[in-house]
Amino acid sequence: MKKDYKYVIFDLDGTLTDSAIGITNSVAYALKKWNIEVEDKSTLNCFVGPPLKWSFMTYFGFSEEQALEAIEEYRVYYRDRGIFENLVYPGVPEMLEEVRARGKKVILATSKPEHFAKQILDYFDLTKYFDLAAGATMDYSRAKKGQVIAYALENFGVTDVSECIMVGDRDQDVNGAREQGFDCIGVLYGYGGREELETAGAKYIAETVEDILKFI
Repeated sequence: MKKDYKYVIFDLDGTLTDSAIGITNSVAYALKKWNIEVEDKSTLNCFVGPPLKWSFMTYFGFSEEQALEAIEEYRVYYRDRGIFENLVYPGVPEMLEEVRARGKKVILATSKPEHFAKQILDYFDLTKYFDLAAGATMDYSRAKKGQVIAYALENFGVTDVSECIMVGDRDQDVNGAREQGFDCIGVLYGYGGREELETAGAKYIAETVEDILKFI
């Protein structure tokens, strides 16, 4: 039997929008400073979702200082071009509208800097579906998904986390929700995959955008 959740917390990249083109183009742009040429940008899809600093350090062995420098290079491309190399997944506006029609409070929690996240919601006319949009800080002092979720819940005044459910496509979404004491719906149309989500402990698996509604 599905639970009657009151708060539905959504990830952004790979859950509401397919942002891979803009993100991978921005990463490839940044890597050129280190004379790293990427022929197949799909190999950079691992950057979609997790915090950028962690990704540069994990996938390219950068030091923290180098990773922060790479983020600044990334943003040179991203702030004017990459941010809009992005598409809303088909069915997302209708799904969000139905979630709201069911009386749920809808919150965004993304590891993308909050400024950019709000720009994206505005650009794609999605802001109207959200009661709160929370993201990372530009200096990445708040970047991990668990930190962003905690910040969002505190700002929205949520006191009973048992009424919350996260929706995301990566293990960071599942782990971030678990850190705060609640479950996650893992979506398969994004960039994580079933094995990653199930291993992380997703309570539900949604194969399509429409499937999300089955669990809330």
